[in-house]
Amino acid sequence: MSSHLSADHPAAQPPGPGSVEALISQARRLRGDVDAVRRDSQDDATDPQGRWQRALYDLALHQLTDLDAHLAQLRDGPAPVPRAGSLLSRVGSAEWNLLTDEAEWSGELFRILGRDPASVPLSLDELPSLVLSEDRPKLTAMVTDCLVDARPIDGEFRVVRPDGTVRTVHMMGEPVLDADGSTASMWAVLRDVSELRRSQRAVSETCDSLRIPPPPPWHGLLRFPEEGRPGLDLAAAHLPPTSATGLPSRYDGWYDACPLGAGDETLLTVGDFGRPETEAHGPAVLIGALRGLALAGTRPARLGDRLAELLRTTALPPVHDAVYCGFRPDTRTLTWAHAPGPAPLLFRGGTGRGLTGQDASSGQADATLEPGDLLLLHTGALEPAAVELLLSLAPRLTGAGSAQDGVRIVARELGGLPGRQDGCVLMARVTP
Repeated sequence: MSSHLSADHPAAQPPGPGSVEALISQARRLRGDVDAVRRDSQDDATDPQGRWQRALYDLALHQLTDLDAHLAQLRDGPAPVPRAGSLLSRVGSAEWNLLTDEAEWSGELFRILGRDPASVPLSLDELPSLVLSEDRPKLTAMVTDCLVDARPIDGEFRVVRPDGTVRTVHMMGEPVLDADGSTASMWAVLRDVSELRRSQRAVSETCDSLRIPPPPPWHGLLRFPEEGRPGLDLAAAHLPPTSATGLPSRYDGWYDACPLGAGDETLLTVGDFGRPETEAHGPAVLIGALRGLALAGTRPARLGDRLAELLRTTALPPVHDAVYCGFRPDTRTLTWAHAPGPAPLLFRGGTGRGLTGQDASSGQADATLEPGDLLLLHTGALEPAAVELLLSLAPRLTGAGSAQDGVRIVARELGGLPGRQDGCVLMARVTP
């Protein structure tokens, strides 16, 4: 097979065996930790919440096992003949020469597609014949964009094997350019992700059986159900910047409230990603991961690190800033941590202030709230001028009849602030 180099992708030095071995050790330690937590959780298979937690653990273990296998392949090189059904047999490669119309496939790719390794590899024109009819336009568009516009390929489609079974395949590839910059061939790596998608569907289905409220919309005002969390009246909003069109821009932030552990404690969180233009489903995926960690009892001080570990196995960027708060209604105790998101704002008796005192060793801080207190969480996208304006609204906010009224005041006042960026706010009013 010819070298897979393009004009703007020069050859890079391969990682040393020691660095790859260190990554393998880290992946295996994390997999062992997840497996240990899963065993200790003692989920009840007859309980919807127990099934959902088990499905999340199984999905995480599946991804970590897959990561371990890929790193081992990176260290050892491709195996001559992976055994059927192994993780390594689910990753194949191919190259299509546009000048000679010849194709070269790895043995793994023949097995993924269910074809005889002794048969002739299919050309790019013939490849769609293996794909479900409704997915063929997607594959054609990806290949055309790669060959004509030199865009990398990164997408999924479903193939039908000769025995009638359907598999989901993730394809990543690039054009290979010749000396004068023309596309000479196209190479790709194809991975069978059927089991991974099946695990993700199991998480989604069991989540639905819990009747957990869906992730909030990314613009407008959200009123959390009154009966949703004890001791709190909740409301939140995404605040888009002022624009000539009046339409909200794309914003990769989130806000959420959900149970923390098995008791009445509530997790309140807001944040955004480290770079704009993440995948459209990015906030929903992140909220799902947060809820899984919260239901497993992960404390606010550990949520940032645990979430970062999970995001490393996805295509999503790291979280840029976030704040995580746990509220116990019986003692009205607020435990909060931010990494490195802005500290919560507390409004009481007509005044407002930022909470301080996060302990360096534990990574979190505690505060005792009173009935009528308003807690305001916001993303770091709000500039300092916006935070100053929020604190100046203290008399009006503490006089508001509900969290929803308070968020309306915030949205209206910040809406006229010139140059304000996108942001999320979540307000929690402590009820008697």
